[in-house]
Amino acid sequence: MSGKHQDTGRNDSNAGSNQMWGGRFAQGPSAIMREINASIPFDKALWRQDIAASKAHVAMLGAQGIVSANDAATISEGLDHVAEEYARDGVPEDWDLEDIHMTTEARLAELIGPVAGRLHTARSRNDQVATDFRLWVRDAIDQADAGLKALQLALVARAEEHAASIMPGFTHLQTAQPVTLGHHLMAYYEMIARDRSRLADARMRMNQCPLGSAALAGTGFPIDRNATAQALGFDGPTANSLDAVSDRDFALDYLMAASQVSLHLSRLAEEFIIWASQPFGFVRLPDSLSTGSSIMPQKKNPDAAELVRGHAGRVIGCATSLMITMKGLPLAYSKDMQDDKPPVFEAAGLLALSIAAMTGMVAESEFRTERMRQAAELGYATATDLADWLVREADIPFREAHHITGAAVKRAEADGVALDQLPLEVLQAIDSRIDERVYQALSIDASVASRASYGGTAPDQVKAQVARAKSRLDKE
Repeated sequence: MSGKHQDTGRNDSNAGSNQMWGGRFAQGPSAIMREINASIPFDKALWRQDIAASKAHVAMLGAQGIVSANDAATISEGLDHVAEEYARDGVPEDWDLEDIHMTTEARLAELIGPVAGRLHTARSRNDQVATDFRLWVRDAIDQADAGLKALQLALVARAEEHAASIMPGFTHLQTAQPVTLGHHLMAYYEMIARDRSRLADARMRMNQCPLGSAALAGTGFPIDRNATAQALGFDGPTANSLDAVSDRDFALDYLMAASQVSLHLSRLAEEFIIWASQPFGFVRLPDSLSTGSSIMPQKKNPDAAELVRGHAGRVIGCATSLMITMKGLPLAYSKDMQDDKPPVFEAAGLLALSIAAMTGMVAESEFRTERMRQAAELGYATATDLADWLVREADIPFREAHHITGAAVKRAEADGVALDQLPLEVLQAIDSRIDERVYQALSIDASVASRASYGGTAPDQVKAQVARAKSRLDKE
């Protein structure tokens, strides 16, 4: 969107010139310029926001007496008609009209005649697109937040179902300590809660209205910027016209938040990919989110999860793209900023798909809890509990207890049994200070139950986490 000159609504032109550019240009743009300059193939996605902003603007012009009440009403009705056409037939792509703003104004002129030219009084395409784009990003934030809430609800429901289901907890993808599946799922609930807070912060910062900043310096017309801001649901108008037309921080804030969401979704997707593999066998993925192989009939591939994992890289790439576009631009508007929308539109589409896919995967997957428990039992996950017992009950320094426990694990491995299946005489041969009370600490159930500190994996703690989460979600 070029918009370097504040239009007055006149449509006079010399023969052969682009009427929207006015009489300044003797000839229309070359074929190359026409193609490189046109943004209508992608910015047509802004049509709803463009219509809404134009209606707010013309209502203000009418209220301020800048245009007559009759003209304001005619323009508003015409915009409603254009919106109906777009909703029914889509937005036409006439590259000579460059963008959604000129496309809408041209169609409005066809419908209502020269009075359409009054719509652009006291505004520029610079503040117009800045407003439309903010409105679009604000909608994208609201949609992402709603999707993430649905994912949280799915996580909480499955966590409540599996508050006491035991699985191995991992560090370095090696069995570390037993945890509950509910606790594991609630970890992602917390990640998504932070993601939603980042989106909310981005929305709060961006919720100021650029409309009325005109090309870069404001306008000499007696406009009411508070009225247009209020009509469009903004908290108020932007404070500096130069900043307002050249700011894309709001889009970057959204892309940064979207990138973090994608990282968390990618981690969750990776968990399901690993858990669904035959060596793990912790989960059966829903058929609706899996595919088969063209050659191997036994295969059930976690393609949806793998694509979520892949989409994260693309979303992060979108953020990087816009950062690089904006990094060296002087005030105010430059045509480079026409390239601000494709990465945001792409990221929003990928994010929506990823959120929906992982919500379905969490809600519909079948967790194989017996296999999870077996893996926890075979992985010597209660080794830390043995060391802690030696410290607590035998008053042994932790480093010494760590060494004794290592010897016990080595013996259990050699015998092919779990720690709690080692006979007492074998344990006492390793260290005589061990007595029969140790078995109260060595079972995976006892281990999990003992982790009852706030935020821990004990089933009672998981149920408390779930209750707090449900309460927070219910209050929204």
